[in-house]
Amino acid sequence: MSEEKKMYELIGGEPVVRKICQRFYEIMATLPEARGILEMHNENLRGAEEKLFMFLSGWLGGPNLFQERFGHPRLKMRHFPFKIGKSERDQWMLCMVHAFEDVGIEEPMRSDLLHSLLNLADHMRNQPEPESNSEE
Repeated sequence: MSEEKKMYELIGGEPVVRKICQRFYEIMATLPEARGILEMHNENLRGAEEKLFMFLSGWLGGPNLFQERFGHPRLKMRHFPFKIGKSERDQWMLCMVHAFEDVGIEEPMRSDLLHSLLNLADHMRNQPEPESNSEE
């Protein structure tokens, strides 16, 4: 095993990852700007929160809880039934940015992780960008 600490440990391990996920779904449930992605979820957000926790745990270098329980994440495939465009990606990221702020993830880890999560969220997009009607 590498001597270098994994991001999971650097941000505070399980308690902090759980707090991020809890806060993420609290924000999603209350932020009007996140209504679009909230409507994609079941009324009870606990299952989604737990899956996000399990995924982030492994993604950050901690225990591979999601993979142990559900197999390979196959995120794109698992999200394919949902219409995910730029707006949905941005709503998801808005909730994640607020969660990171509220939990107190410090720089430069905060920016690094959010950048990586933006790339991941962008990869989930399965809807084309709306065509621009502006003529230049």
